[in-house]
Amino acid sequence: MTTDRNSEFTEFVSAREGWLRRLAFMLCHDWHSADDLVQATITRLYVRWHQAAAADNVDAYVRTMLVREFLHERRTNWARRVLVTEQVPTVQARVPDQDAAIDLETALARLAPRQRAVLVLRFHCDLSVEQSAALLNCSQGNVKSQTARALAALRRVMDPAPPRSSAPVRR
Repeated sequence: MTTDRNSEFTEFVSAREGWLRRLAFMLCHDWHSADDLVQATITRLYVRWHQAAAADNVDAYVRTMLVREFLHERRTNWARRVLVTEQVPTVQARVPDQDAAIDLETALARLAPRQRAVLVLRFHCDLSVEQSAALLNCSQGNVKSQTARALAALRRVMDPAPPRSSAPVRR
């Protein structure tokens, strides 16, 4: 029975590793941190594989584990001790507008972890407010307000106010 469990687990992880890495990168904005996050999630998944395999949607179960692990790591003291650089990570896939993609990645990196998680779930994973709330273990109103705040912050960063005119002031 253990061999079947291990082969089933190995097959699932092999098939989903790329997807998990991309999702983790969207949250972390760093490939090394994303790899660490995926590894921690896979380790936890192995321990809970019998529960995950019995779930209606194994991908949703694992995605929930990944997001919760990300948020947990951001709450721990470890995240406060690690220095994060402003260096933008390299993007593997071609994006038609590289400058806009880099600006967006930089802006996302400035968001609070929970706001970043809400945006990734809502717009990258295409989850509903209800699904995001269930995954984050919070109210639907909280998801809506976090989404609104995160989008407002992105707009401020992406489209700063035009510079004020330098016309002389009359006295």
